[in-house]
Amino acid sequence: MEKYDVVVIGAGPGGYVAAIRAAQKGKKVAVVEKRFIGGTCLNVGCIPSKSYLKHSHWLLEAHEAAANGVAIEFGKIDYPRLVKRKNQVVATLQGGIRHLFKSNQITYLEGTAKFETQGKLQVGTQTIMAKDFILATGGHPFVPPIKGLNEVPFLTTDTFFDLEELPQQLAIIGGGVIAVELAFAMQPLGVAVTLLEVADDILLTEDAQARSIIKEKLKSLGIVVQTKVKIAAVTSAAIKLEHGTVPFDQLLVVAGRKANLELATQLGVELDERQKFVKVDQDYRTNVPHVFAIGDLCGGYQLAHAASAEGIHAAAVICGEKPDVLKQTLIPRCVYTEPEVASFGMNEQTAQANGYQVKVKTVPFGGNGRALASLETEGYVKIISEQKYHEILGAVVVGSGATEMIHTLLAVSAAEGTVDELAKTVFAHPTLTETIGETANALVGRAIHN
Repeated sequence: MEKYDVVVIGAGPGGYVAAIRAAQKGKKVAVVEKRFIGGTCLNVGCIPSKSYLKHSHWLLEAHEAAANGVAIEFGKIDYPRLVKRKNQVVATLQGGIRHLFKSNQITYLEGTAKFETQGKLQVGTQTIMAKDFILATGGHPFVPPIKGLNEVPFLTTDTFFDLEELPQQLAIIGGGVIAVELAFAMQPLGVAVTLLEVADDILLTEDAQARSIIKEKLKSLGIVVQTKVKIAAVTSAAIKLEHGTVPFDQLLVVAGRKANLELATQLGVELDERQKFVKVDQDYRTNVPHVFAIGDLCGGYQLAHAASAEGIHAAAVICGEKPDVLKQTLIPRCVYTEPEVASFGMNEQTAQANGYQVKVKTVPFGGNGRALASLETEGYVKIISEQKYHEILGAVVVGSGATEMIHTLLAVSAAEGTVDELAKTVFAHPTLTETIGETANALVGRAIHN
């Protein structure tokens, strides 16, 4: 029976990163994965969706170029080649993880994990032991109880990227980040997309002004957006609403995710008050000694980079270190639409509720030289600060490259810098990032262009 210092169950962005960090610290490590190395993000989430979004971005840019004097002829979309490219990207990144496991002398075991006793794990026909375990089992798509849904073929994010032909009519149930991103990915490829959300609005986790911009862009692309819908039933070819029907030849259900709690439950790990996630302390310890839980199991931000940060933290604790508590307010949130949306920290309402005297400035890209020259004027930079010390409490960037730009603001905030440091920074001209400096200067009363 092989014995390890640390066994990580789940090879997603939380699990594999935790394993590598523990191995770098001298621990003997094994990773167990029952599906595919890299987890949801790499195989059926972040990476495949960004690959498809890139294809759509090329098409949108080509149309924009044609409208501004650079005529481009379009042929038929070769969707199998797009799928092939996506698969190549996924395979390359999977290979990278396998290489990292090998170079860090990490044992990788494929199979379903089952605890025989605490400290002893069965993987297929093999039994292994370890002192510490990190549960990184992730989640799975939530399927709402809609009449008729389980009687017809439908897609989730686990199966959507297996499609080998473009649908003609794609109906999406859900209006969160993943649903909206996939709508942006499909419509420019010639797919008629309808987005159905039962809540009051789409992208409810995002800034209200950002939601408005994204909704307008969705509509401009021809994507039908319906909110506050009441779904009566689903048939093999249509969704029946309280008022009207939505036809489809492919149905995608993107209604959130649920944590994979089977192993945690088997161990008797305590769950949170809602019984939806594993209860952990600030170091990601569960109530069971030597068992940690990270990522989608814990109920924080269900984001790949959040899981990775949690995995690194848990590995450090196992190795006897005392890392700083991971602050949720310093985890960036990104939506890869067109334009992009990125944010971190508190919004105005949350900051006020936490007792801050809040000062907010929003500067649009419409007056930025680079934005005007590049036809990228959609969006804005918003900084939420507190009045006395000019601390940066949160920020929102909506625009081209927003998911890259947000890190300028995040880095200053994480380093305990203030709006004053941003205002003093010399930003290159012409750049979109200049708008960050302009927003900071507006907050301290020194704006030039606003």
